[in-house]
Amino acid sequence: MDLFLIAHVAGRAVAIDTTEIDSVVDLAPVVAVPRAPGSVRGLTALRSRVVTVIDTCLALGLDPMPADARRAIITRVDGHHYAMLVDALEDVASFVRQPLSSGLALDRGWAAAGNAMVERDGEPILVIDLARLVPLPQPLPQPLPQPLAA
Repeated sequence: MDLFLIAHVAGRAVAIDTTEIDSVVDLAPVVAVPRAPGSVRGLTALRSRVVTVIDTCLALGLDPMPADARRAIITRVDGHHYAMLVDALEDVASFVRQPLSSGLALDRGWAAAGNAMVERDGEPILVIDLARLVPLPQPLPQPLPQPLAA
């Protein structure tokens, strides 16, 4: 059995492996970042460090989270801290991780983020991988070649 945090995203219960979680917090105000990917809500300060805030719903291809959303799960991906916004947090509990069943149809970004499931009181709950919700770095645009002077 593994430990999972049960959270809610877009009104749906999800399970997150506790090994992916640094902490859970209520965020300070978020500052927007120009030209950032759409799912990046912005930056905020957390314990004297800058954290990138991800709108988890947008990362899943859903409608954005409310502008006043502040509850977040802090995770570390490739050495950087990210705050993944969630609707609500429940509790940590032990569950048996089960593979996704072949007949399970997941829509939008859920299929990309989900990697297993757990069962709580007969209800299947999707296990999501937070790292899969972090946008990949985009290469900087290359400057246009300048004509040679005559």
